[in-house]
Amino acid sequence: MHMENSAEKTVDHARLIEENDLGGRNLTGSAHKIIAGIALLWSIYQLWIASPFPFWFDFLILNDTLQRSIHLAFALGLVFLTFPATSRSRRDKIPLLDIILCLIAVSTCLYTVVNYESVVLRSGGARTDLEFFVAFAGLALLLEATRRGLGIPMVIIGVVFIGYAFLGPYMPEIISHRGLSVNRFTEHMWLSTEGVFGLPLGVSSGFIFLYVLFGSLLDKAGAGNYFIQLSFGLLGHLRGGPAKAAVISSALTGMISGSAIANVVTTGTFTIPLMKRVGFSPEKAGAIEVSSSINGQIMPPIMGAAAFLMAEFVGISYFEVITHAFIPAFISYFGLYCIVHIEALKGRMSVLERAVTYSGTQRLMRSVLTIILLSGVAFALYFLFETIGAVFGDNALIVTVLILAALYIGLIWTSRRYPEIEVDDPDAPLLKVPAALPIFLAGLFYILPIGVLVWCLMIERFSPALSVSWAILSIFVLLLTQKPLMALAHKRPVTSSLWRDGAADLVSGLIAGARNMTGVTVAMAAAGIIVGVVSATGLGLLMTEIIQTLSGGSFFLMMLLTAAMCVVLGMGLPTTANYIVVAAIMAHPFVTLAAEQGIEVPPIAVHLFVFYFGLLSGTTPPVAIDAFAGAAVARSNPLRTSLIAFVYGLRTAILPFIFVLNPALLLIGIDSAWQFAVVIGSSLLAMVIFAAGTQGYFFAKSRLWESIALVVIAILLLRPATLLDQVQPPFETQPAPALMQIADGLQGEMNVRLLAEGENLSGAIVSKKVLLTLKGDGTQDAETVLFESAGLELEPDGENLIVSNLSFGGQAQTSGLDYDWQVLALQRPVERINPNWLILPLLALVALIITLQRMRASRGPKNV
Repeated sequence: MHMENSAEKTVDHARLIEENDLGGRNLTGSAHKIIAGIALLWSIYQLWIASPFPFWFDFLILNDTLQRSIHLAFALGLVFLTFPATSRSRRDKIPLLDIILCLIAVSTCLYTVVNYESVVLRSGGARTDLEFFVAFAGLALLLEATRRGLGIPMVIIGVVFIGYAFLGPYMPEIISHRGLSVNRFTEHMWLSTEGVFGLPLGVSSGFIFLYVLFGSLLDKAGAGNYFIQLSFGLLGHLRGGPAKAAVISSALTGMISGSAIANVVTTGTFTIPLMKRVGFSPEKAGAIEVSSSINGQIMPPIMGAAAFLMAEFVGISYFEVITHAFIPAFISYFGLYCIVHIEALKGRMSVLERAVTYSGTQRLMRSVLTIILLSGVAFALYFLFETIGAVFGDNALIVTVLILAALYIGLIWTSRRYPEIEVDDPDAPLLKVPAALPIFLAGLFYILPIGVLVWCLMIERFSPALSVSWAILSIFVLLLTQKPLMALAHKRPVTSSLWRDGAADLVSGLIAGARNMTGVTVAMAAAGIIVGVVSATGLGLLMTEIIQTLSGGSFFLMMLLTAAMCVVLGMGLPTTANYIVVAAIMAHPFVTLAAEQGIEVPPIAVHLFVFYFGLLSGTTPPVAIDAFAGAAVARSNPLRTSLIAFVYGLRTAILPFIFVLNPALLLIGIDSAWQFAVVIGSSLLAMVIFAAGTQGYFFAKSRLWESIALVVIAILLLRPATLLDQVQPPFETQPAPALMQIADGLQGEMNVRLLAEGENLSGAIVSKKVLLTLKGDGTQDAETVLFESAGLELEPDGENLIVSNLSFGGQAQTSGLDYDWQVLALQRPVERINPNWLILPLLALVALIITLQRMRASRGPKNV
């Protein structure tokens, strides 16, 4: 498998990654060695604090505050040493000014480490002039490092929020606050774990660094190249095969990557020229790769490192996060695959020749046998390791390690029958699509570290840090032994240079992992400014009022406004910083306003909602940084590439609206295997239909009404209840006093929605819907049920009820009810037909459109 040699050569992907993620300096000599040494020391430090060694040896035991301070010190130091101040700065040396800034930045981070006791003991008291200088100098240098590493958008956001912290009294009334004093600002933002050194940086230090290091080491071992070539071997022979390979390879590499740009330029350097060769325009080729790479950031288990943040923000386990996130990510990738297929059909693209050809029956049998074999092996390994745990008890770990070692050696030995996987020459012409099976078997051992990670996370339910630590240990073994064992398997001499090469790859991977984390860590620290200001000023509550005012009480309009604000706030930001910013500002208002509409939205759905739309900013002009990187690789028009990528991303944009209204897509509320099958089947079908509708082609070129109908049908398939709600409303309205009748003698649990009206904090009369869950044992009167279940006391007021008392922190109070509010009516759910039955007439309409298009196609090209 080789790549085309044409006048339109792609740009050097290593240079793009260097400029976007690692800094733009090209240093040699002692400067290069110093930076490599700092990066290596950073990785060793992070592995040390993640291991049990500090407790075993009673050495360098650090609390969270100290760990985060040292973590940021490494990142800021590397930024000033590796990222030039401007595009005109010299790239071959480090200016004296940058060295001075590096030392000052590191000192401001380590101030708390050196003076920890005095800083902590005086928490809440007056701060010294030196501490004021340390805090403001640290913030200024952090913003400068952010400008160098991430660009100006994040700096502008940070400066705006710092200004907002001090200028609160002078802001418009709707977002005003009393303002922060210099003393409180200093402590909150720099000398505590509330601002810069808060939760985002803690997650960066505790989890994200290890997972980025895991991905870097795995790529250094050759797994990234393996995934790309395997994807092309599997799909390259299909119509539009290189584009389909880009979708799959980006999904595989995106699972372990924390950077959409790195994904674009790594896989894109290989896939984009192939897409152009088979008939995709440069803009479409770049857009497909960009869409695939951005989707890699929503694919578990890492999700661009946002999965760990999400677990902390939502307050659920990491396992639950990736469980909820998997189905939407898979559906989104499936939708993109369908778009690629339709584009290939529209363009009547050629099919590349396969190195080995099989008949249709042979391909089917080989696919079925492969699935059966892999499933059988997976189940066998599961029962094997479960049996080992039950039989060997405390010695199970030793036995498991020995079995994994034997499996690793066996896979290496099996690979000797197949050509070794090599990195292709990007300038060589493409001849044939290689057979997938030899590639799969030649590099199957690369999957072992991923298997260790998934096993520890999903089966053993270890913590994310412990799980990835075991996975990293397995990669250490792989890197150190891979080359000697491969030489032995292929009957080549095993020389000392092979062992040295393995050690060099390990050290290089440790250095690359730290260098990859530089920008991520700075982004997390800068995002901590936003989180700190939001927590100190109560901006989240103010955003609730803003969105409520603009939406006019419409939940759907509120979702649109939230989505738009997430796109705007996320422009120009990397994945992790993007999520922190949009979640800190928009997640709480979303939950609050949904509750005020009487709509119960799971918190994980809200966080995924803002996460998805924050990521879509990567393809949204004018700051579509991911799309511009793809355009650079494709040598295409950046604006057109970003616009096409935006259109391709619409399939991802509809999913958040759906899983907020239908949490079944997140595997929430699934009661049976049948319901699960219906949800997944209808969702996949909806993606096919949505792709056909947006691309204007299904079995032939679509009429306008057909495209519109297909898009509408796709949305209804994702949430069939939308159509049923128009015909048979889910609630019936009853007079307010009916609430007392329902609560009197209630046995069990019941959800009720109240239509209420009253004054808000501004004195305006507002209306809202309040969702309450009432519980009773069958012996309690209405007053007892309401107060014990919802913390609510009501008195009759004509045809309405009036709130006479509220329990602080109770359901009623947290839902937005207040003293003297009136309950105007009661809404109770009604029994109605299962919304899934509406899928049948929708499918009938799809069948009609397919029939019409096939008839047009059969009449000849003019009708197609």
